[in-house]
Amino acid sequence: MEEKRSFGVRTVEAFLRLKGRLPLRYHYGWARILAWLTGKVFHYRRDVVMANLARSFPEMKYDQLKETADRFYRHFANTIVEMIWFSACRGPKGRERLRQSHIVEITNPDEMNRLYRGARQLMILEAHTGNWELFGGILNYSYGTPLDTRADAIAVTYNKLESALWNQVMADNRTGPVADLGFDGYVETYEVLRYVLARREQKFTYSFIADQYPYNHNMPHPTVDFLHRKTLAMSGGATLACKLDMAVAFLRFRCREDGGYTMTFVPICDHAAGMDPQAILQRYYSLLEEDLQAQPWNYLWTHKRWK
Repeated sequence: MEEKRSFGVRTVEAFLRLKGRLPLRYHYGWARILAWLTGKVFHYRRDVVMANLARSFPEMKYDQLKETADRFYRHFANTIVEMIWFSACRGPKGRERLRQSHIVEITNPDEMNRLYRGARQLMILEAHTGNWELFGGILNYSYGTPLDTRADAIAVTYNKLESALWNQVMADNRTGPVADLGFDGYVETYEVLRYVLARREQKFTYSFIADQYPYNHNMPHPTVDFLHRKTLAMSGGATLACKLDMAVAFLRFRCREDGGYTMTFVPICDHAAGMDPQAILQRYYSLLEEDLQAQPWNYLWTHKRWK
């Protein structure tokens, strides 16, 4: 992230970081208004949300679907304001602020360390649960055992945005807590293979968000069972894990009742060599479905996941 920022990028980032310095409770106050506006006034993708919920939870009656949708919009608004707050969590003071907030707490750091130590590399498969925009602060979320992995040995993948301005703003925002710690692992989707193969002999942790509709329409994609439907799956992370014999973990990212989130690392396999990527993906989606049954609002239901 060393390239020169445009005036527009610097202006937007200055505004976000100024706002981000305000306390979380201030942002959550605005989140209530934002949730009302998006869900009740402008009906932002309300038809998509209701259709996704109805097909995913056929046992729910209309009142339950409506209540779940309303709670989703409150959660959605929280993720946005938390992202703004997160923009000010940069450098040593920002990392300390992030840590003191307890906005995310890792429940089992020992398990992540076990997987990381037992294999050359670790593949973390994420989903659009919890607040995925806060993953860049992962090194600050363990309040017992510190994580073994380092900032310069972590890579996260992303899909490039059409707007160059917002693509840069989001990159800087997501990687803020590790920007001064040697982090250089913010990798665009179509550059992932080259990046991973160049580091196949190094100790590394990778994070892939794997629940989106596949980007590349010119190659076959495996089909898995997910929420009562056959679902095309993004297989890149699982395939790389199998080819390079990585350990694989599912990131369970749940909402806490008192606010904030918990991260739990659920092992899928200690060594992926010889496994079928589709079997890894099916386990991933089964775990994700468990989470959505427990917290049905805790997902990005505005996504057109099933096209």
